[in-house]
Order: sequence, then structure tokens, then C-alpha cells
Amino acid sequence: MADDLAQVPPSAPPAGPAAPPPGAPTVLVVDDEPSNVASIEKIFQRDGMRVITADSAKAALEIVRSRRVEVVLTDLMMPGVSGLELLRALKQLAPDTEVVMMTAYGTVETAVQAMREGAYDFVEKPLKRMTIIKSVRKAAERQSLVAENRSLRQEIKLLTKREIVGSSPTLRRVLDIATQAAPSSATVLVLGESGTGKELLARFIHERSARSRGPFVAVNCAAIPETILEAELFGHERGAFTGALAKRDGRFAKAAGGTLFLDEIGELSPAVQVKLLRVLQEGEYEPVGGDTVRADVRLVAATNKDLRAEVAAGRFREDLFYRLNVIAITAPPLRTRREDIPLLVDHFLGIYCTKNNRPRLEAPRDVLARLTDYTWPGNVRELENVIERAVVLCRGDQLSVDDLPDFIREAAPAEPSSLTFSVGTPLDEVERRLIRETLRHARGDKSVAAQLLGISTRTIYRKLGELE
Repeated sequence: MADDLAQVPPSAPPAGPAAPPPGAPTVLVVDDEPSNVASIEKIFQRDGMRVITADSAKAALEIVRSRRVEVVLTDLMMPGVSGLELLRALKQLAPDTEVVMMTAYGTVETAVQAMREGAYDFVEKPLKRMTIIKSVRKAAERQSLVAENRSLRQEIKLLTKREIVGSSPTLRRVLDIATQAAPSSATVLVLGESGTGKELLARFIHERSARSRGPFVAVNCAAIPETILEAELFGHERGAFTGALAKRDGRFAKAAGGTLFLDEIGELSPAVQVKLLRVLQEGEYEPVGGDTVRADVRLVAATNKDLRAEVAAGRFREDLFYRLNVIAITAPPLRTRREDIPLLVDHFLGIYCTKNNRPRLEAPRDVLARLTDYTWPGNVRELENVIERAVVLCRGDQLSVDDLPDFIREAAPAEPSSLTFSVGTPLDEVERRLIRETLRHARGDKSVAAQLLGISTRTIYRKLGELE
């Protein structure tokens, strides 16, 4: 057949391989027969691919360790290490690389086994030019799509992932408590104002717990109507109420093996409070219209309400409050950790510049000074919204004060904050916080900070060196 590798018209003029176009796939041909390798190499070069060759599985693995290869075309039957063994090694060494097997008549069953173990395709010998090109091209396309999808998922993850940013002593103390609480099975109650990142603290605890491989299920109790909240949390059986056309799992079932985060728990109705109390006391619950089910969740709750006041007013069960309040953590408001504002600004600039396809913007000192002076009643969530707005409106390569909302530009400078220390706080910690807070108030001017502290500028530099 004219399509066979062995039948190349003798009258055809020798054509040298053209330079591969940008983005051309790299194919590694592995075969112990030099004549077969040479023929395949010419075919792929003429088709615009980059070609590397190897005469053994060992040589092929050395190439893959040092170079990026989209597709490996390997003979199935080779002396020493077989093509099937090479496939298994490649899936460990370079799982993104696609593998196409070459097989002779009578070894098709082995080739099918190779596909079960991750090979993309197999081609039978004697090889046909169009068949082998088509197979390798499709394998390269699949490899490209898989890599692109992985890259997009990673980009989406970076854009959507929220993390706790900051290094202030106030935040560090909270994270220390959360880190200690995480490995236990104790219920955690996260307190704090709106926008302080209570859900981030809950995720922080989950990721450091023994349940980190399980799901993290978040429920905003204030966002679900009271009439359906019970069914949403505990699930329901078919026919349990009008409209229950099928059985449905609740959030407790969906969080099995992981962590259930109940935000705004102060909004629970008395009926749901009773059922939640049973979960915490007995470790079980009843779906609406169903039988008792064991609860396999770690519970983390959060609220911006004063639950003690709610208990005193009769709106929240006292016994439930004490069950929830095993370990209480308070997410600090942004005004108590102003030294974290520059870090947060840089973090949000990275997120929203990428999201809006903009070059990375910078925040100069005067912008950071205005942002640091503001009291942030909406906390970190408000700061994030302000930075997103500034990124969209900015016309230069760095933010300006004009990119900030009027209420921040016109805000009065913050009054010097007072510092409080617990009895027994080490002197170096007292000194560290005092110097940093004074520098913040002096907007980074070390001479002014030294005058306020009654020490020399040289001492400031020395102390900063020790702190660093």
C-alpha cells in the first residue's frame, strides 16, 4: 500500500525537514529498531513536529526527566524494559505525557491492557503514515487540553481562594488559638464583627484538623428562610411535607467526614436550636419525616451577635450556648490590626489585577496612609471592595488617592491607638508592639517615631534590626 512506511516512491526528491512552527508538539519515539525510528522521525518532522528518539526505555526515561515531552510513541515489545513497563514508569514520572503504543500482530491484547493502564492509543505494525500521524496528533491535542484545563482550574482557584493575610500580634494570637483547637474534635464558636473573616477562620481550623480530607460545608443560617432551614440542615424524606417529591440529604449529611460551618447561628429559630442541641449532646439527628441518623461532623459556628445577651433576652437557649462555646475565638476587627493593611492591600491588588486582566498595580505611600487612617467599619470585606473599585478605576500604573472613595479621602487622620498588655507579657513583645505602632502613627518616619518614644534615631534602627 502506498500509505505504508516501507513504500516511499523512489522518484520522490529528498525533502529536508522544515523547522517546527511555534507551539509544535514534541514527540519522543522509542524503538530498538534504528530503521523504524529513522522512518518515523522523518514522517513527524515533515508534519511539523519536534522529534526526539531513544533506542531503549531507560534512555527514554532519562529524556523525559530533563525535557518536556507531549507524546511518547513507543514500541510495545523491546528487549529489557518493555513498552508496558515504560508506560507505568512514565505515568509516575510525567503523568501529563500521553503514550501511544506500537504493536505487531498478535500483541493487540497486550496493547488493550496498556490502554487500561493509561495509554492513549495503539497503532499496529506495519505502520501507516496517516494512521500514526492522526493518532499522535490527537494525543498531543488531548495533552494540551488537559494541561490548559489544569492551568485554568489553578487560576480560578487562585482567584477564588480566600486566605488569612497578616502578621500583626493581634492576628497571630488568634491563629495560635485556632491552630491549637484544630486537631481536636471540640466545637468552636467564632465571634466577631461582620467582615472580619469568620468563615476564613473556620476554614483555617478545618484545613488543620484530622478531617481536612473531608468536605467543608458552609451554611449561612440568616440567608435560609426559617420555614425550610430545618429541612436544609437535616434533610427530609419523600412525602415528609408538601412539595417533598424525593428524599433529600441535608447539610449534616453532605458534611459527613468533614466540617459543618454554621454562620450567623444567632438567627436559628427555637425549633432548630432544639434539634441542633440534640446533635451536640447525642451525636445524632432526625431528617424531617425520617429515622435517626448518626452525625459525623465537626461543628464550627459563628455569629456577630452577643450570644450571652441573646440568652439573657430569652432568644437563644442557654444550654445550646454552652455546648457551642467550648472554644471561643474572636476574629479581630481591622482597626485593631492596622499594620496588616499594607499586606492586605497588596494581596487584593494581586487578585483583582489578575481578575481584570490588568498589569500589577502598586499602592504608593500616600494611598497606604489614607487606607491606614480609615476606621474600616466594614473590616476586611470593606477594604477588599475598595481595592477592587480602585483597580477598575485606576488609569495609571499605580493607585492614586483619587482612585479611593470620597469617604476615605475625606476621613480624618486616625487618633493614636492605645496598647494594652496582659500581665506577664514579655518585655521584648511589649517593645516590639510599641515600636511598630509608633512607626505606624508616624507613617514610617523613623526620626519622628524616635522623638515620640524619647530615644535616638540610631536606637530605632538598632531595635528594628533586632526585630527583623
